[in-house]
Amino acid sequence: MTYHLAIGDRSYSSWSLRGWLLFEKFGIPVKCHTGILYSDDFQRLMSEFAPARLVPAMRTPEGEVIGESLAIAEALAERHPEAGLWPEDPAARAMARYMAAEMCSGFTALRGDCAMNLLLSYEDSAPRPEVMADLARIELIWTRARERFGAEGPWLFGRYTAADAFFAPVATRIATYNLPVSDAAMAYVNAHLADPSFRRWRAMGKAQNLIQPSYAKPYAERPWPGPMPLAAKIADGPSENTACPYSGAPVTDFLTLDGKVWGFCNPFCRDKTLADPEVWPAFMAMVAR
Repeated sequence: MTYHLAIGDRSYSSWSLRGWLLFEKFGIPVKCHTGILYSDDFQRLMSEFAPARLVPAMRTPEGEVIGESLAIAEALAERHPEAGLWPEDPAARAMARYMAAEMCSGFTALRGDCAMNLLLSYEDSAPRPEVMADLARIELIWTRARERFGAEGPWLFGRYTAADAFFAPVATRIATYNLPVSDAAMAYVNAHLADPSFRRWRAMGKAQNLIQPSYAKPYAERPWPGPMPLAAKIADGPSENTACPYSGAPVTDFLTLDGKVWGFCNPFCRDKTLADPEVWPAFMAMVAR
């Protein structure tokens, strides 16, 4: 029995990232179905998840379609209580739900001026006062959660919860647009940027290589502020391995890392690994043998 999740471009679709993290971070298997934003391909995708109109949209193993990120979170929490999507403490759980709901309905200046873009980062985006007001409110509620419930880990409530999934694209906006926040808020942002699940999502976006020109901004660029990936390059075969570390299928596409050539069953498997090799456990286990 499998869940199915409709998502948009990984580099740009902030709501898709939230939906995917609700599965990825809590160990709930899911099959993703992608559609290119602002195209007929997106309409094709959504026709397969009717009556949902936007991503993410989930189809349960029983065939029920659930749209909207909060509804998906609550459905998964109800169906998988052992996964711990929300904090165990009732007060923390209430706060986490409140924060997620505010994320869904608020911060319109930040979301409007600073659309998620995981392919670029800027030196200075000259944020408007309205964006700064949103950031101040975000820092206030982040600090409240961290001070009351976050002492035992880097996340809002100590361990990772659905609230962190909802704020992951806010963290990426702060990183992309180099928005001014306190050291404590930046530590929380850096926890997201270093998170292996987020890094895998970003690597898949780079492998997807979909460019939406309307997301580009006229600011000077800087390197992405997250961890520096291992230096891998596209290469020719033959490779050390004959089977793809992900699918087990015969290899056709290759990269080199630390002087050795490794093979994959298709360009996407190669390119997602090329983008950030160390966050793919199956690949690193193969390299370590």
